[in-house]
Amino acid sequence: QVQLVESGGGLVQAGGSLRLSCAASGRIFSNYALAWFRQAPGKDHEFVAAIRWGAGSTYYVDSVKGRFTISRDNAKNTVFLQMNSLKTEDTAVYYCAAYTGGSWYYAQIQRVRAYDYWGQGTQVTVSS
Repeated sequence: QVQLVESGGGLVQAGGSLRLSCAASGRIFSNYALAWFRQAPGKDHEFVAAIRWGAGSTYYVDSVKGRFTISRDNAKNTVFLQMNSLKTEDTAVYYCAAYTGGSWYYAQIQRVRAYDYWGQGTQVTVSS
């Protein structure tokens, strides 16, 4: 069983930065993946970024490449999402999720239904 708690959301102007954190409780194995998804009003969940817990390999959706960075602190069981050069279209509720399936390829990692555990979400609002 894994529990995830996000923090760090808020209101920021376009061009600004925010850093989200996701604290995980329970055992996180090296072949797990921790990811960030987001959901804007009236839209489905969208994959943002993922990191493989042991190796630190990462995936990003194209729209955030070069602006967002996912990282983890294994000792603290925490995953981060550093978001720079924020745009109004980044406004959404951001969710942390844990994938325990072991596979590591993009088509699988970006699937909402592949994830077994989810946090409650944290709101990110980017104003123009």
